[in-house]
Amino acid sequence: QVQLVESGGGLVQAGGSLRLSCAASGSIFSSNAMGWYRQAPGKRRELAAVITSGGSTNYADSVKGRFTISRDNAKNTVYLQMNSLKPEDTATYYCNLRNYYSDYSFYERWGQGTQVTVSS
Repeated sequence: QVQLVESGGGLVQAGGSLRLSCAASGSIFSSNAMGWYRQAPGKRRELAAVITSGGSTNYADSVKGRFTISRDNAKNTVYLQMNSLKPEDTATYYCNLRNYYSDYSFYERWGQGTQVTVSS
């Protein structure tokens, strides 16, 4: 059983910064990916950033250069440093963990979500 506990959301003015954290516990495979997805009201959930257990990262074009994803494997924790925040970054941010059985087979778990609100 995998559990994900998120923290760090809040209200910030445009141009400000926030740091999200997500701590994973339970059965975590050596081959995994942890990421942050976000969902704004009335919109589909979308990837913001992801980092693999090997350290490879991928970002949505909309956050490149402003967001940085990192992880502490010893703590099974992933972080999302968000700088130069814009009102359009306002969304519920969800932590995601994928445990890979193989290159194309995995199971995933989601956190409960944390709200990020950026005021103009």
